[in-house]
Amino acid sequence: MPREKRREVDPEDVALFREAVRDAVPLDASAIRVTRHLPMPPVPVQSLLDEHEALAESLAGPLDAEAALATGEEAHFVRPGVSGHVVKQLRRGRWVVQDELDLHGMTRIEARAALAAFMKACARAGHRCVRVIHGKGLGSRNREPVLKGKVRAWLAMREEVLAFCQAPPAQGGGGAVLVLLRGRL
Repeated sequence: MPREKRREVDPEDVALFREAVRDAVPLDASAIRVTRHLPMPPVPVQSLLDEHEALAESLAGPLDAEAALATGEEAHFVRPGVSGHVVKQLRRGRWVVQDELDLHGMTRIEARAALAAFMKACARAGHRCVRVIHGKGLGSRNREPVLKGKVRAWLAMREEVLAFCQAPPAQGGGGAVLVLLRGRL
């Protein structure tokens, strides 16, 4: 590899440079700090889309009276005309869980589509009791359950759902719901 020729510097330029830096004082080596510029963090597009969808849903207004959820620490739902005793029986394991859907790792959009398809398939199959695992939110931002409330609201809107309640601890506890379905539609 050939060496580059050194370019000669005009003595007048050297004199001008020396005059310009005449009052400069060298820095103390211990005062020199090297900094790196970190790249810009990625834009969380899916999170922004999910937040936009949540806002749109909240502006759509409350559910109708038929689909209103019971509030409290352990949420449950019973369709009007169905005995409240049904939730007690569901909670105590009167019905055998015939199928389950695990929504871990899904976005709201993916979870809603998966839940709709699962509920239709369960209704066609004649299942009476299923479990939907929405998770406890331990892996999400702020460690809050993203899908928990959504799943419960979506289930309450489905006509094939008679009732649901939080699963017992052995079946997922606060991270899952047991759902009682009508017979074949």
